[in-house]
Amino acid sequence: MYTLDNVSKTYKQKQRTVTALRDVTLTIPSGQLVAIQGPTGGGKSTLLQMLGALDRPSSGTISLGDAELSHLPDGKLGRIRATEIGFVFQGFNLIPTLTAQENVETALEPLGIPAAERRQRATAALESVGLGDRAGHVPTELSGGQQQRVAIARALVKEPDVLLADEPTGNLDEQTRDEIMDLLEGLWRDRGLTLVIVTHDSAVAKRAERRLHITGGVVTERG
Repeated sequence: MYTLDNVSKTYKQKQRTVTALRDVTLTIPSGQLVAIQGPTGGGKSTLLQMLGALDRPSSGTISLGDAELSHLPDGKLGRIRATEIGFVFQGFNLIPTLTAQENVETALEPLGIPAAERRQRATAALESVGLGDRAGHVPTELSGGQQQRVAIARALVKEPDVLLADEPTGNLDEQTRDEIMDLLEGLWRDRGLTLVIVTHDSAVAKRAERRLHITGGVVTERG
């Protein structure tokens, strides 16, 4: 699925150059569940942005399947993000004035899908995360765990090959964390997704097939 070859990322911060990723060479096979851990500022979010085609490396190459992301035009990168990659964030990022149903449908609007099909697919996605009966509720009427389920449904409604989750349980209590991880793991198994989770929580990381640790921009394998 992913191939990174000597990927580095540097940027300017005031008068100094910061290296966020340092010569990362890595392969993530299709269908793998990977957890990425490391200290704040170690490069976790930068690596996830690279995998999500949200940023480009300063050097090296990164490929998703047959697509070499490093040098694709912005329009083609946008199409890959819209069709092949789903994103789940710690802060849910739901639109507060829209219902759960409408929030999920927003992921399909850029694809030119007719309204009736958008509604049908959003309903099915909400049912798949156990929220079929909450489709008409706005985010303030939902618990944190329910809001994250809506965010997961929004990521999955476009039927992506890859799901990238940045601290998806970071705002949740322990019980709700476990429920969300049960949901993500079940969806990963049922759909054959490639699932990459950035997390500070060892209980979450232990559920992955593979654990990576990144500090100072350097990626190492964990048992």
